Amino acid sequence: MNKAGETAIDVVCYAAQIAAQLGAHIIKVKVPTDHIYQPEAKKVYEAENIPISTPVERIRHVVQSAFNGRRIVIFSGGAKGTDKTIFDEVRAIRDGGGFGSIIGRNSFQRPKPDAVTFLDACMKIYAGDVA
Repeated sequence: MNKAGETAIDVVCYAAQIAAQLGAHIIKVKVPTDHIYQPEAKKVYEAENIPISTPVERIRHVVQSAFNGRRIVIFSGGAKGTDKTIFDEVRAIRDGGGFGSIIGRNSFQRPKPDAVTFLDACMKIYAGDVA
């Protein structure tokens, strides 16, 4: 599998589904892109008009793949990014029905006061206190 395949929407959804079928109650996957890795899956996504154009739609689809939200799905944070990029991702996870994100690298590679401010902002976004 190539690098784009690792975060392809069909691959991430399938991973979440298999984890749920194997009995996982908490599932961690990468935030998916709108890339579809498998040609046969692409036919289904197009025929069924499955919405995957926005990050919120993709997160929602992954959560749906894990027993329609009856499993906890958290998303790995990935490489260190800008605050705006990470806050946008946190909003997409929140709005798509995800249960949270792993943002260790993006918080622990900062001076402690900056990390606390950053984590506070993420918690406020997840809580709905900040749009």
